[in-house]
Amino acid sequence: QVRLVESGGGSVQAGGSLRLSCAASGRSFSSTAMGWFRQAPGKERELVARIRWSGGITYYAGSVKGRFTISKDNAKNTVYLQMNSLKPEDTAVYYCAATVSPYYSGSSSQDDYDYWGQGTQVTVSS
Repeated sequence: QVRLVESGGGSVQAGGSLRLSCAASGRSFSSTAMGWFRQAPGKERELVARIRWSGGITYYAGSVKGRFTISKDNAKNTVYLQMNSLKPEDTAVYYCAATVSPYYSGSSSQDDYDYWGQGTQVTVSS
């Protein structure tokens, strides 16, 4: 049974920072890439950042580029999302997700991810 467990969400004022963590566990866990998605009320879930386990190639959505940094610790099967200069529009539930297919390791579609965490709330006040 594969589990993804997020932590690190919370409330912060605009301009502040938060660091999210996503720990993967399970004997059968094998993934090619991890993504951080977010979903704000009334909006579709969107990919924020993605990283490949091998080589560490990253991708960022334009709205967070330069403010967010995704990183990984292969030994711990953990992925992080450092979020700086937070804005009220960053308020959402943040989910980490894992894809097992090499074909989808560069995908931005939530349909191509196989495992999901439970989500963690990030609230940014102005």
